[in-house]
Amino acid sequence: MALSLPAIMRTTAARLSALYFLLFALCAVLLVLYMTSLSARMLTAQTQETINDEVLGLARAYQRGGLPVLVRVVEARSRQPGANLYLIADTNGQILTGNVQSLEPGVIEAEGWTTEPFSYRRFGEGELERQRNTAADQNEAQPGQNEVQAEGEKGHNAIALVLRLPNQMIMLVGRDLGEPERFRAVIRRSLMLALGMMGLGGLLIWFFVGRAALKRIDSVSEASRRIMGGDLSGRLPVTGAGDEFDRLSENLNAMLARIATLNEGLKQVSDNIAHDLKTPLTRLRNRAEATLSGKHKTTDYRQALEGTIAESEQLIKTFNAILMISRLEAGYSSESTSRVDLAAAVRDVVELYEPVAEEAGVTLESSVAGDFAVNGNRELIGQALSNIVDNAIKYSTDATGKPAVRVTLERVGGEIRLSVSDNGQGISDDADRARATERFVRLEKSRSQPGSGLGLSLAKAIMTFHNGRLDLLPANPGLSVVMGFPARDDH
Repeated sequence: MALSLPAIMRTTAARLSALYFLLFALCAVLLVLYMTSLSARMLTAQTQETINDEVLGLARAYQRGGLPVLVRVVEARSRQPGANLYLIADTNGQILTGNVQSLEPGVIEAEGWTTEPFSYRRFGEGELERQRNTAADQNEAQPGQNEVQAEGEKGHNAIALVLRLPNQMIMLVGRDLGEPERFRAVIRRSLMLALGMMGLGGLLIWFFVGRAALKRIDSVSEASRRIMGGDLSGRLPVTGAGDEFDRLSENLNAMLARIATLNEGLKQVSDNIAHDLKTPLTRLRNRAEATLSGKHKTTDYRQALEGTIAESEQLIKTFNAILMISRLEAGYSSESTSRVDLAAAVRDVVELYEPVAEEAGVTLESSVAGDFAVNGNRELIGQALSNIVDNAIKYSTDATGKPAVRVTLERVGGEIRLSVSDNGQGISDDADRARATERFVRLEKSRSQPGSGLGLSLAKAIMTFHNGRLDLLPANPGLSVVMGFPARDDH
């Protein structure tokens, strides 16, 4: 996708690349300036030390033989390769000997170290320059090379120590600054090369990393537009690189999956209300019509009203159960959580249902392997256990032997399991056991028993609220409903 420069600079990747480039460039410039200044000071100090040593040597020569010996030593040292600058002049500044042909005016007027670098010309450079100019006139094919050579031989800078001899003659000992200048030139070229490499590196980083990030952001934006358009089945792309984009996409995909689940639950609730609650409402209407049609006794009207009230109460319970399931599945509930003693909850529920089991001819037993506690809501756990025990009592009556229901509380690994088992016909098919926890689902064998098909659905929602699980397992014979709670850290 082609982008203009202003559009590119609005991207985070381009801005970061530009900021890093500016930061690196500023640091490089400051470092180079510091190193250049430090190196120049070090070279200057070294040069001054060398000049001082030369001056001491010349002073000793002057002390041995006076001016003649000094002149001979200066002439000898002037002719050596890479020699320092040597100059002896009379009191009027006329150069007598040395390797300096001319100086910047005013250099030898003040005694001591020169305050600023001065320009000079070595002895014989004027003749060399005239020869090169003549050669340049004769050979115009290479004027640039001659100009470079001539430029390299003139315009020297140096620092020096100027002394007055006892006879008032002037002696200058100095050193050329070509080496520090070449060093600064190398540093400048290195700086330009470093800045160029950083600029190229920034462009390459943007091209290979920034463009890839932009493509991924574009793909995420495209997927987001599809999702906002109503396609909740769409998911954000995950490349598998494990970077921050993948982590963001995975979290958003988990959120979308959760939203899709909630929407599906809402749709299911609407369908359940539209289909499964239609029958009791129709029955209420028919009963009212039957009561109003014809002449009836007062007792008949009373019985009809009592039946209507009972049906209405059952409908209210069903609506409350649906509302509770929806709130729990959505993760929102006003119910508070605290430490719950499961052993006490088991004893209370068993004691509550013992008369019901006895009336149905069912043996109700409990086995608690210890005192176990979980983090949860006692009322919700009690309601879930009551629904499961009530179902077990209902469906154990078709057992081939003595009907029995057993409630077991034990710890298995890091989980506390509360199991309710019966010895009835059970649910043999795996698919039916999975469907049994859905709302308003009543299997064929349970059609003869009263109920709305919400008991196990509510129990599953309560276990989800407690970060637990609800499993339906074959008990051979019968069915075992297992409530698995995560154990508390203090147990």
